[in-house]
Amino acid sequence: MGLDKFYKNSAILTMSNLITGFIGFAFSIILSKKLGAEGLGLYGLIMPVYSLLLCLTADGLVTAVSRTCAVYNSKKDYRNLIRTVKVAMGFIGLWSICVALLVFLNASNISNFFIKDSRAADAIRIICPALVFIPMSAIFKGFFYGFEKFTIPAGIDILEKCIRVTILLATMAILSVKNIKGAVTTAYFALAVGEAISMIMLFSAYKLFSGKLVPVKTRVKNPLQLLVDILVISCPLSLNGFLSSILNTASTLILPRRLISTGMSYDTALEMIGKFIGMSLTTVNLPFIIVGSMMTVMIPDMSLSLSKKDSWSTEKRISQVLRISFLVGLGTLIVSVCIPQKLGLLFYGRDDLGKMIMAAGVCNFVSYVTAATFGIMNGLGKQNANLRNSIIVSVESLLLVIVLTGIPSLNIFGYGISLVISSVTGLVLNLYEIRKVCEFRISFLRSWSFALFGLAGYLCVKLISNIIPDNLIVFDVLLSTGVCFLVIFYLTKIYNFKHNPL
Repeated sequence: MGLDKFYKNSAILTMSNLITGFIGFAFSIILSKKLGAEGLGLYGLIMPVYSLLLCLTADGLVTAVSRTCAVYNSKKDYRNLIRTVKVAMGFIGLWSICVALLVFLNASNISNFFIKDSRAADAIRIICPALVFIPMSAIFKGFFYGFEKFTIPAGIDILEKCIRVTILLATMAILSVKNIKGAVTTAYFALAVGEAISMIMLFSAYKLFSGKLVPVKTRVKNPLQLLVDILVISCPLSLNGFLSSILNTASTLILPRRLISTGMSYDTALEMIGKFIGMSLTTVNLPFIIVGSMMTVMIPDMSLSLSKKDSWSTEKRISQVLRISFLVGLGTLIVSVCIPQKLGLLFYGRDDLGKMIMAAGVCNFVSYVTAATFGIMNGLGKQNANLRNSIIVSVESLLLVIVLTGIPSLNIFGYGISLVISSVTGLVLNLYEIRKVCEFRISFLRSWSFALFGLAGYLCVKLISNIIPDNLIVFDVLLSTGVCFLVIFYLTKIYNFKHNPL
């Protein structure tokens, strides 16, 4: 029943995240067409700063609130549960408002001294309200996750993404935005409004759901103690995200300077960043939704197994997660290598993305498994080791970006190479830590089998791509991708059944 519940919850989250992911992907496609490669590059330079600020206000809240609410829910202690949510809303609300005000007042300094582009100032100001909306939404999402009500926040996320796309298109049409500065600012305006609507819908759902809870007579805890219970969990996670985000942000912001040092103009550097990071990496990262959904469900599942000292279930779960993550990455690699030109034409209407999508697929392959190992580390309770490894990987990535992207023959592809090396480093470090807790084997026979399964998927994609006419590009891409993943996973299922019939 535990396995059934794990896969059921993973399937629910995967389906909802796939829908939001596709809508978000459509949003990025619309952005690429409205902003152009240069505008998308500027948009991409602002996003790491935005993500860094979110680490200060929202990181770790979903996990902290969901864990706390789950404990109170198991005891039917709804009085302390509701008080915990209210205390978190009060403290986090004040904190996030202070951060948002500081950012708003210093938007010009951030754009001039960190992003090195004065056109980013208005966009930074416009996203400041989102620094308040998102933490509030995180608290409500954690509340629903604590009750295992995944469909409520998932449905709201889907609706919010649809509204965001509508707002972007409507605003750009009404204002007739022509320049890059206005277009990027409008894109972030749509993001901020979407987050506000999401928060309102989550709050409304929370009020309706919590109003039906019948509290039992229990000792009411001090508000300070309730707040400490939240912060004890969220602060280490927030620190991890903040430190890693600082290094990742530095890596992204230094990228245009390194490209300029190779002889490129600033506009050309932004265009290269937009095409590789904003378009190509976004394309090959789309299947990561599957891995991310699995991570969300896996952490409490593994924690339960560890609490019962069920090492067999823990080791089996780790093997399953690593295998699925590897297969998803393998399928993505094959598709991006076989039909990169068609992916660029289908999603972005550009015929100059083929080499970049192929390179992004190759460079991003290991990242799927590496990301899974970071999730496994959290599930095993190895937050300190996770923090250390994250910092090591981020520092290494920053140094590699500085060195490799400054080589004229590599330029933006140096970013991809840095991604490969840092992903391998993270994978090795994480597997070393995981093996300290759980002993699992990496079979060479299984590795060769996966290579053959990948070859079968590659041949299928090539065959389909050659048979279907070029004018049926949508059908070609969908069929090729679907058959590739189906072949790989089906052959793996047969192999596992023969070697593990039980």
